[in-house]
Amino acid sequence: MAKWDSCDRSPAFIEPHWMQIQFSDQKKEFNKLPTKTARRSLSRSISQSSTDSFSSVGSESSEDVSSPKDRIQKNSKGLSDFCIKNIKQADFGRREIEIALQEMPALMVLRKRAGDEKPLAGAKVVGCTHITAQTAVLIETLCVLGAQCRWAACNIFSTQNAVAAALAEGGVSVFAWRGESEDDFWWCIDQCVGAKNWQPNMILDDGGDLTHWIYKKYPSVFKRIKGIVEESVTGVHRLYQLSKAGKLCVPAINVNDSVTKQKFDNLYCCKESLLDGLKRTTDIMFGGKQVVVCGYGEVGKGCCTAVKALGAIVYVTEVDPICALQACMDGFRVIKLSDVIRNVDMVITCTGNKNVVRREHLDRTKNGCIICNMGHSNSEIDLVSLQTAELRWERVRPHVDHVVWPDGRRIVLLAKGRLLNLSCSTVPSCVLSITATTQALALIELHNAPQGRYKQDVYLLPKKMDEYVAGLHLATFDGHLTELTDDQAKYLGISKQGPFKPTYYRY
Repeated sequence: MAKWDSCDRSPAFIEPHWMQIQFSDQKKEFNKLPTKTARRSLSRSISQSSTDSFSSVGSESSEDVSSPKDRIQKNSKGLSDFCIKNIKQADFGRREIEIALQEMPALMVLRKRAGDEKPLAGAKVVGCTHITAQTAVLIETLCVLGAQCRWAACNIFSTQNAVAAALAEGGVSVFAWRGESEDDFWWCIDQCVGAKNWQPNMILDDGGDLTHWIYKKYPSVFKRIKGIVEESVTGVHRLYQLSKAGKLCVPAINVNDSVTKQKFDNLYCCKESLLDGLKRTTDIMFGGKQVVVCGYGEVGKGCCTAVKALGAIVYVTEVDPICALQACMDGFRVIKLSDVIRNVDMVITCTGNKNVVRREHLDRTKNGCIICNMGHSNSEIDLVSLQTAELRWERVRPHVDHVVWPDGRRIVLLAKGRLLNLSCSTVPSCVLSITATTQALALIELHNAPQGRYKQDVYLLPKKMDEYVAGLHLATFDGHLTELTDDQAKYLGISKQGPFKPTYYRY
């Protein structure tokens, strides 16, 4: 019988399935590491260059305005079990996916090493994530490993329409297009879950909306799910709420709090993609600007580092004294938002909370203040309070709105408070490769775990899995690990193959 570690609730002393896969070509265990100016006006019309800058994520100005639900589309094989913007964009989307492949080496290794064994054979995975070139690589990897997949988008602005077309052309039942309405969003999820003659047994979620929908609308389906993999703060919070209430009847793996997700996707990815999204939408010069970042978790740390490097004056708001002290030690002023809102040029939310920026703050901003969100949920900025008769909304660019007060003062709202980087730009494929590989391994583990290994609870990833995923990416940087001697390993009290840090270690 498995023993359980009280810190991470992962089963101890039982080798998980993802470590046991054998490779016919190399006869190696699956867990072996590889060896190898003036500021331009924001209210100007959209130029051709600015339209082109959105080409990889889909320009609103060039899209057919009709709803995909109003027409039936078929791929070249005659399949029509999908709903996307335009199947004719499939070739362009395939090229986008091929570009992403070059920066996602771990998933390619996974396909090569485990593809023949089909560790996900029999898995029917329903997913709700951002539909981009990078997640397409993950989805197609799951298919190579034997899974059947149906997919919807977790964000109404982040879908790359051409990529969705490429997935549909490849036989994946995908229901998503850029600029969905709220009703469309839930309709797409329902098309994935409520399909005839197909019932999911695995969930891969980003934000918890898919899990919540199945739990509420399809309780009988939810009870038969073998496992859930969740990668966001919001979704993990929802899972822990279900678990605490005794209503989580399936095991779930919390990918968000894995080391590889926190340190690489949240920190390094946001550090680069924040600037990309801001530059594309606002043309802002950061030097000398005053910026307040709400939240100093891993996402907040990455955002602060990025804007500080370009010469901005950065303030931080925090509720956690440990994170606040870290911000102070890193050279940032920790303040209350109400104390600095009159002076700042930009507000970036990174908390995962709700109503962090409220109407009382927005009423006091300086003219032209940029408001945006880097947290997963669109609840951090109180947009409901801005839907009033006295305020005028002006669309300036794709994902750029001016909200104008009666006296003419305005704020610049990006992506209507949704995730800035995935709505307004793209994110580095290499970093997403790390998270995607972790998600794939978590699905493999839950799908193949013997009955009783996982209870009806939320689990963290084993440290060994985190280290394995990191090791797969070292060859990309020509990185070579030092190997412990037998004497050194004995001195430290660990295995030469790891894990090298205890669960409680903070990187």
